[in-house]
Amino acid sequence: MNILLTGASGQLGQELLPQLQKLGPVSQVDRAIVPGSGETIKQDLGDLNQVEIFLNRTSPDIIVNAAAFTAVDLAEDDNVTAFRINAELPACLARWSERNDCLLLHYSTDYVFSGEANCPYKEQDETWPLNTYGDSKRAGEWAIAASKCRHIILRTSWVYSGIGNNFLLTMLRLARERPSLSIVSDQTGCPTWARNLAEVSRKVISRLSTDGPASRLQGIYHYCDGDAVSWYDFAHEIFSIATRIGLIEKVPEMTAVQSSDFPQIAERPLYSVLDMAKIRKDFGIEPAGLHQALQSCLEEMAENE
Repeated sequence: MNILLTGASGQLGQELLPQLQKLGPVSQVDRAIVPGSGETIKQDLGDLNQVEIFLNRTSPDIIVNAAAFTAVDLAEDDNVTAFRINAELPACLARWSERNDCLLLHYSTDYVFSGEANCPYKEQDETWPLNTYGDSKRAGEWAIAASKCRHIILRTSWVYSGIGNNFLLTMLRLARERPSLSIVSDQTGCPTWARNLAEVSRKVISRLSTDGPASRLQGIYHYCDGDAVSWYDFAHEIFSIATRIGLIEKVPEMTAVQSSDFPQIAERPLYSVLDMAKIRKDFGIEPAGLHQALQSCLEEMAENE
């Protein structure tokens, strides 16, 4: 299988590469070069004409689209770029995939939901984004579904890793800089290690490749690691493990605050926990636990320091 990975330099893209290489040769594309990972096609993915050109040149059997505009607040001011990357690019990939009988694996977000539910969201639940980022990701989902290409859309949440820009790295930096922190406690979601999401992606692709084009398994699936917590609780878990293994010297004093006390440009859903019964049933995939995943990520970071 020839695989094309977009967004190869991102936190998910860098975890996906070694997983996808277990399945076949991988062509990487991004506007940034990924150090030490082989040749990367350097390309602005917002230039859709060039996207068509490298698709025709690489002629993949599978496209894994990890490219995304994920700056939630910035998307409010730059909605053109957010929709170009999160909606128009997936639409372009889907049209090409439909014409060329290619499987498309795409990633979406818990932020397509309003956060007003009181139980985990199922794949078929109504979407109602509160911000431009969520709106653009929903538009990408719709475009892929409208194309009729073979596809899987994995909705996930609160992705973190030891690279890039994410809540985990921000908390570690602030813990080294400040004696006390105020952290939002009324938003609940499921923190997900990028490596676990990458491993799930490999399992999904492997199953679909075995089943072949006639597989009934397609559409939207939810995957995130298995424990629902607030940002405050997540930070507490980060600091607890990080002090124990020596990544930070001490736990900063923590104050729980409400979202209204910590205004941001873009509104966030207060509850965005995803139900994973469907991916369990269809793929036999069980979510990883938060504590073990976070500990593995932090221990690897400590080893690499």
